[in-house]
Amino acid sequence: MTKPILIAGATASGKSSLALALAEEFDGVIVNADSCQVYKELSILSARPSKEDMERVPHRLYGHVSGAEAYSTGAWLEDVSGVLEDIRKAGKRAIFVGGTGLYYKALLEGLSQVPTIDEEIRQFWRDEALRLGAPALHEILREKDPLMAKELKQGDTQRIIRALEVIDGTGQSLKLWQETNSEPLLSFDDVHGFALTWDRAVLYERIDRRFEEMVAVEGNKSGLGEVKALLEHGFDESLPIMRALGVPELSSYLRGDRELDQAVALAQQQTRRYAKRQLTWLRRNMITWDSLNAQYMKRLLPEIFSKIHEDG
Repeated sequence: MTKPILIAGATASGKSSLALALAEEFDGVIVNADSCQVYKELSILSARPSKEDMERVPHRLYGHVSGAEAYSTGAWLEDVSGVLEDIRKAGKRAIFVGGTGLYYKALLEGLSQVPTIDEEIRQFWRDEALRLGAPALHEILREKDPLMAKELKQGDTQRIIRALEVIDGTGQSLKLWQETNSEPLLSFDDVHGFALTWDRAVLYERIDRRFEEMVAVEGNKSGLGEVKALLEHGFDESLPIMRALGVPELSSYLRGDRELDQAVALAQQQTRRYAKRQLTWLRRNMITWDSLNAQYMKRLLPEIFSKIHEDG
């Protein structure tokens, strides 16, 4: 198989557009590396590629998981293993695109071999999170697993739940499990890695405008329609899909807890904060990737094409 291409960047940075251009140039298959775009119920708010784009070139691992599932990095890596084999057999090039740094870290460095945790234990800690809140859960974690408690912020609900279920289910700290990684599926020496950058003020404008467009459309095919459907499903509030960007804020509007303009403004703020964290991750963990100023992407495309053609 020719060298896979990896595209990372903050939300709304134009990753999917670049992936399309590369897939058409290099007979590629686009593979999702975004933890929200895996959910079938979350198309608009996750900015999943359009039906038209997905018909232009093959796309894999988009909208293939029910929101009722707490899809994990390990599950994604297992799915990717099969997808890579399919792409190799087809003689095509894999093009990974997404903003979930942990997915790329697992892809290139392997994943800790944590045993499967009993569902009763997992459900218990999800229920406790709803009942007690993240700060109280963090205090419990501090007593049970001080190693992980020291690494996690008090508001990081999902990772606190994960740490508690692992210490309960295995008797061993998640920190210790993380120190024993599986063999990575790909080596960075054998891929093309691109990280998209933007002037932060311009990126924030793109984020705000895109979210306004998501809620402007009326009916089911809108951000509001998606959140309404999620609430009707009755998904557990602790599930990842219910904490996806825009979902908590629009849920509060639909429940009558705040006005729509307030919900939109808050969702935009949370998305900008998320983008800031993504950019920080890029700077710290992807310093060896080729940095691309996405504001000049049209001008850069011929250079990118040439580099990949030369390197294979």
